[in-house]
Amino acid sequence: MTPRKGSGGRRTRRHSRHPAAMSEINVTPMVDVMLVLLIIFMVAAPLLTVGVPVELPETAASALPTEQEEPLTITVTADGALVLQTTETPEDELIPRLRAVMAERTDDKIYLRADGAIPYERVVQVMGALNGAGFRKIGLVTETGGPTLGGPGN
Repeated sequence: MTPRKGSGGRRTRRHSRHPAAMSEINVTPMVDVMLVLLIIFMVAAPLLTVGVPVELPETAASALPTEQEEPLTITVTADGALVLQTTETPEDELIPRLRAVMAERTDDKIYLRADGAIPYERVVQVMGALNGAGFRKIGLVTETGGPTLGGPGN
């Protein structure tokens, strides 16, 4: 039996009850999921920073460049407590812990976050302890957008 002229050798489903399956991939749901994940990560990323809630003083200084290692941070809270990364540390244990951390790190940089309400004397005492532990590069963390010494327009 020879195929009919014009049919191309295929049978047609003109009167079939089941429609032909689509061979195209619908990417719209995948794009929707990816956009939702992107939004979730954009919102969650700022919340992942290590820290204790403190009111940092504002300054006109610019941010420091980023490094390869996770930054080591010590925080002085409004009540004067010392927090190494996320662990509250008694004053007498601060230097031994810092020396142990210093032995494992390649960089001697540490960031000092201090609440703006504590006396400057306390900040200087902590900086002296950090220096005594071997940290020679101490970065003071502040909020940007604060006043400048010369006033606006400098």
